[in-house]
Amino acid sequence: MAQFGDLTGMVALVTGGSRGIGRATAEMLRDHGATVMIHGSSAESVAKACGEMGCKGVAADLLKDDCMEKILAFVEAEAPGGVDILVNNAGITRDALFVRQSQQQWDEVGIVNIKRVVQLTRALLPAMLKKGHGRIVNMTSIVAHMGNVGQTNYVTTKAALTGFTKSLAKEVARKGVTVNAVAPGFINTDMTAPLPDGVKEGFVKQIPAQRFGEAKEIAAAVAFLASREAGYITGSTLHVNGGMYV
Repeated sequence: MAQFGDLTGMVALVTGGSRGIGRATAEMLRDHGATVMIHGSSAESVAKACGEMGCKGVAADLLKDDCMEKILAFVEAEAPGGVDILVNNAGITRDALFVRQSQQQWDEVGIVNIKRVVQLTRALLPAMLKKGHGRIVNMTSIVAHMGNVGQTNYVTTKAALTGFTKSLAKEVARKGVTVNAVAPGFINTDMTAPLPDGVKEGFVKQIPAQRFGEAKEIAAAVAFLASREAGYITGSTLHVNGGMYV
């Protein structure tokens, strides 16, 4: 009998997979038997991560017009039959109070956090539909449900991604493809590392678990949603935040 969560025979693509939550997710999927491919923003980071994980990867700046061409050419070369698991993890922030945010800050966050997710999903979904099986997991955020000062652009994109997840899930469920989201709370990553200790302590006081989460705890949620056993879960958001938002 196969082990629970066994992903043997599945091919996964994780965007933003060279570090942080994306890296932890790629490792978790690999450890569960999937053949993993990663995307990252720089050739150096992708090469380093692939060397350490033993996987294939592609570098593409999601703010550049040619990024989709690079990613899709890579997928076609490495997985001509398409991917079984797509983890839309890559995202950026351009934080500032709303009245001080520039249009460029809004545009850049929108391009990476929504436009590229839509483009990549649209390109890779047909192969899943043809096979009658697929798992799409979108990385959203606790702030999409709570709001957050200084992040109106980021929160807007993550809230939009939540709606995208729900609607697409209804369209493709009959074809054996699930679409879900994972909404991390405050996690120990490169993004939160620069926060002053006082700020971190303030956040911890708001978290019932009394700590920041770890990237591997988010990865475990993604791996579950990517599993065969999660086939009846779709259109859902799995909150992983230590009780900060319930």
